[in-house]
Formats: sequence, C-alpha cells, structure tokens
Amino acid sequence: MRLALDEAEAAAAHDDVPIGAVVLDPSGAVIGRAGNERELHGDPTAHAEVVAIRRAAEGLGEWRLSGCTLVVTLEPCTMCAGAIVAARIGHLVFGAFDEKAGAVASLFDVVRDPRLNHRPAVTSGVLAEECGALLDGFFRARR
Repeated sequence: MRLALDEAEAAAAHDDVPIGAVVLDPSGAVIGRAGNERELHGDPTAHAEVVAIRRAAEGLGEWRLSGCTLVVTLEPCTMCAGAIVAARIGHLVFGAFDEKAGAVASLFDVVRDPRLNHRPAVTSGVLAEECGALLDGFFRARR
C-alpha cells in the first residue's frame, strides 16, 4: 500500500485526484503502477487502477492477470471494478472506502457478484486512514 500511496502523491503533483494503484505478480514483484492520470491526459478512463492494469498487461504480454494482486488507495468505482473482473485479477487490496462511488462494498459489490465469471479475493481497509487523509487534504485545499 505504501507504493500505491507514492503513486497517489505523484498524481496530486499534476493536479489529479490522489489515488494510486500497484499490480503485483504472484511472486510479489511490481508489474504495473500508476496514479490517476485523468487531468494529465484528458482521459476520463485514466483512473489509477485502469492505467496500472494496462501497464501490467502490457509488461506481461497477456491480458489475463490471474494470480496477480491489485493494491489501490481507494475502493474502486464501477468502471474499475469491471476492469478488475475483466483482467481476472486474483486479489484486490484497497485502502479507504468510497461511500459516494465505491463498487466493491460501499454502493455495489461488483467484484464479488456471483453472476460474473470471475470473483477476486478482497482485502479492504489497509492503511485506510492514511489513504483517506491524502484525499481529504487534496479536496480541502481546493475548496
């Protein structure tokens, strides 16, 4: 989660919402990392999770990320939860809950929906206070 927090802080440096994500292969090696890049690229789909998943898949030369772990500072939204399922991520770890847009526990539970063909394991609340404080500080400074 510390690596994901580093990515979140880098995103804030280019005025993106400070959310960071890291993809680990089954041995624990980092194979993809990103912070939000929506503002940086003017791309509404450039959420940290999606960009990190893209980079991991590119590095592996394979879209299936079976056995990999995605670590992200904020509970994924619906789009990102769908990407996690589509990429066959084996384990999702997230920090802060997102009561407004969270699609893993708060509003929906997309990744564990039994109707889908893949359901990753989920660990939530890792360094949640630290992850949430980074977001709170970012938005507080802009109000």
